[in-house]
Amino acid sequence: MRVLLISANTETMNMPTLPLGPASVAAATESAGHDVLLLDLMFQPDAQSAATGAVRDFRPQAIGVSVRNIDDQAMANPHFLLPPVREIVAACRGVSNAPIILGGAGYSIFPESALRYLGADMGIQGEGEAAFPALLERIGGGADVSDLTGICLPGRPAQAGRFTRDLDDLPLPEPRLWIPAGAGRGDLWVPVQSRRGCPMDCTFCSTSLIEGRSVRRRSPARVVRWLAALNDAGCRNFNFVDNTFNLPPSYAKELCSRIIEAGLEITFWAIIYPQWVDAELAQLMSRAGCRQVSLGFESGSDRILRGLNKRFSRQGVQAASKLFQEAGMARWGFLLLGAPGETRDTVEESLAFADSLKLEALNVTAGIRIYPHTPLARTALAEGVTERDADLLSPCFYLAAGLREWLPERVAAYKASRPWVN
Repeated sequence: MRVLLISANTETMNMPTLPLGPASVAAATESAGHDVLLLDLMFQPDAQSAATGAVRDFRPQAIGVSVRNIDDQAMANPHFLLPPVREIVAACRGVSNAPIILGGAGYSIFPESALRYLGADMGIQGEGEAAFPALLERIGGGADVSDLTGICLPGRPAQAGRFTRDLDDLPLPEPRLWIPAGAGRGDLWVPVQSRRGCPMDCTFCSTSLIEGRSVRRRSPARVVRWLAALNDAGCRNFNFVDNTFNLPPSYAKELCSRIIEAGLEITFWAIIYPQWVDAELAQLMSRAGCRQVSLGFESGSDRILRGLNKRFSRQGVQAASKLFQEAGMARWGFLLLGAPGETRDTVEESLAFADSLKLEALNVTAGIRIYPHTPLARTALAEGVTERDADLLSPCFYLAAGLREWLPERVAAYKASRPWVN
């Protein structure tokens, strides 16, 4: 079959993002014997024209649309990102009778409500590398698709997705599939994923819906070979999108050691869980090319951290931050204020704690996006913040009682005197 995959994300937010997820599905679809075209709308001046032009020229027999983000998670002025995607779906529908299939990280959180809103024919929740080719086989043979793992059809509950146990069973996308010309430019960071899944169970997090709870890994040797191929294609800057780069620490150390042994001249940044960090890991990361770490500590109050089900304390954050600083890496911190139990005192405690770390950059958010099937969603329902039948697709936020008026003003004042704070 001729299969058109469209990466619908056009939001840069912090930086332009290359479509690793759709490219991975494209690689698996090619391996299954299909003729695949991947269209990345990120760099297209007119997304609708690009999509309809690709449909007319390629004449696909199936169209996949990847939904990366639902909104920008900003409570003060939320930006709902699905209307442009709905326009893309409608534009494709206007020039083709091919079935339109949704997928992607954002879609996987809201499989039923996003399918209904976007008006596609069906969707796949969870990993698409196995599910999408299986779906194409059914479509090509005119067979029923309703019992397929991860499938979502209009008006029906989504079938729960399954996750591939060994990530080495899944193909990695070759540079020709998804790396644009000028990949070596300074503002373009190529996403790399060596692991999927997170067992940390933070109360607000949707990762388990997207990737599952079990940490599944690619072999470090295979990741390094892939990095080398991307490096040969001109890519120099990489961001590891693993939910937690240092989990497990032994894997992170082996991966960094293999990057060093391969002599790759790369720069990368990674997301760190502020626990299970030692000097050996920090030094290996630095030698492998890591120049920045994202520390998602979310709060500077031990009481709030326990409420968020974090497995670390203020002391652990301080220790990890110091190790990365001593290893010569920039540190970008994240505060997520307004959690259940938050008070003015705990907010001030968090802001003072963030100042004490002397980070190179800090992102401070007031209000927490509520995702379905999370402990935070249950708390919001119990407190009357949300209603029982709310699908939460439109941006919905939790902010502890008594802080709604004060917290945004306090955060704005804090940011105003600190140019490194966003």
